[in-house]
Amino acid sequence: MSHTFAKNHLHIIFSTKRRRKIIPEEIQPKLWSYIAGICHSEKIPPIAINGMDDHAHVLFHLPPSLSLAKAVSSIKANSSRWMNEHGLDFAWQEGYGAFGVSISTTAAVANYIRDQQRHHRKMSFEDEYRQILRRHGAAADDRK
Repeated sequence: MSHTFAKNHLHIIFSTKRRRKIIPEEIQPKLWSYIAGICHSEKIPPIAINGMDDHAHVLFHLPPSLSLAKAVSSIKANSSRWMNEHGLDFAWQEGYGAFGVSISTTAAVANYIRDQQRHHRKMSFEDEYRQILRRHGAAADDRK
């Protein structure tokens, strides 16, 4: 067979610089929509995008022609620039978490991402991130 097939669903999590709570609630839907637009323009089909005032979750299909680092860099750089153009002193923290998602759990992860507001009534971002890292066999880096 001469065709390439890849189904790489990835759950990406990244926080604001110093985990500051600087994404106003009224801006969040516009920011998530803008990130979806970045994904579309980069040919990274988005599945779910949401977050809170200090972090973002993006679930997408990464095509085989694009590296993960380039995809995340584009999302973060362009969304950060958009936030600054809208009058906010904004930056994402360096780095990100990237977690593979099987096709059988994609819908559950998408629902989890879409339900962030309710989820974070019970758990902080730091606790959530540590839990996800443990679930994937990684240690948390507590540097802010």
